Amino acid sequence: MVSPQTSRLLIGQTEISPPVVLAPMAGITNAAFRTLCREQGAGLFVSEMVTARALVERHPETLRMIKPAPGETPRSVQLYAVAPEPLRDAVLMLCSEGLVDHIDLNFGCPVPKVTRKGGGSALPYKRRLFSAIVSAAVDAAQPFDIPVTVKMRKGIDDDHLTFLEAGRIAADAGVHWVSLHGRTAAQMYGGKADWNAIAALVAELQPYGTPVLGNGDIWSAQDALRMMEETGCAGVVVGRGCLGRPWLFAELAAAFAGRPIPEAPKLAEVGGVMLRHAHLLASYFEDELRGCRDFRKHVAWYLKGFSVKNHLRVGLAEVSTLAEMATMIDELEGDQDFPTAIATGPRGRTTTTRAVSLPENWLLDRDAMPFISADEAISGG
Repeated sequence: MVSPQTSRLLIGQTEISPPVVLAPMAGITNAAFRTLCREQGAGLFVSEMVTARALVERHPETLRMIKPAPGETPRSVQLYAVAPEPLRDAVLMLCSEGLVDHIDLNFGCPVPKVTRKGGGSALPYKRRLFSAIVSAAVDAAQPFDIPVTVKMRKGIDDDHLTFLEAGRIAADAGVHWVSLHGRTAAQMYGGKADWNAIAALVAELQPYGTPVLGNGDIWSAQDALRMMEETGCAGVVVGRGCLGRPWLFAELAAAFAGRPIPEAPKLAEVGGVMLRHAHLLASYFEDELRGCRDFRKHVAWYLKGFSVKNHLRVGLAEVSTLAEMATMIDELEGDQDFPTAIATGPRGRTTTTRAVSLPENWLLDRDAMPFISADEAISGG
């Protein structure tokens, strides 16, 4: 097993310390949120998922999504594609123009609009296509010394598990590491993450020397240490656990360094983080109203478990200006202790197992190379 205290996670020549990665989350991990998390502790902070085709076509919003925050390094971008050619072109663009230090490939997204096109967590089932896509990215990045990693799930559902074979394919292609979310696409974000699958992949890839990162159900610093101890993974990927709790990264940094974990913030401190987040979003979008609107989805996560007057809870979820937000935050009963028992559990979307949306006849032949037209690819940023 890998010891959390002695493991070293590298991306290129840069050590990721602590060995913690912010998971790409659509609509969440923009430069503003990454900055907020970086201010709390070190680690690797990955962009939102970016569509390769939209990047190559230089859609303005997509270009905004790959722009790093001031001082952000390593610059990490996650790409999505359903065919090798647009992915290769996107990787060449990022590398040749000096826009990135690390590229992650998305094979874990379970949402229907992605899987019904054969992308995300549906794609590794087509092993020849998966191999071709991963190899295209690694080969394009190699002359520039840019490391490529893969993030995936266990498979489509319990009857169609792909993670061990996909892990071997990715390792053979030369990826820097493989991140595994211990759920299937059918589970979405419900149920319990299968850490045994992470341990199995660690063992499977040990002969290749390819590190495995674990993802799923990390709600506290103790969860991260326990995952590494139980699975032998080389690092952890944190997603929903930091929604409304960017200070989780400060707790993780302390835990991995063997320092006492900082006290959880009182409501007044949480309010200060909320206002900082909103200011960062306004700057990121270069539009105060748009920044405030984007912030609204975070309000319930920040205030989870606190006693907040209804007019303030509703008002913050409808806020339009930073001044308006500051006034409402000043009205919060700021001396409330952080509701640890409630607010450190599952956050964000939780769902029950459901059938995965797939292209027609997707499951008939694992070695078929499906034709995917430009119209079928997910467009936009």
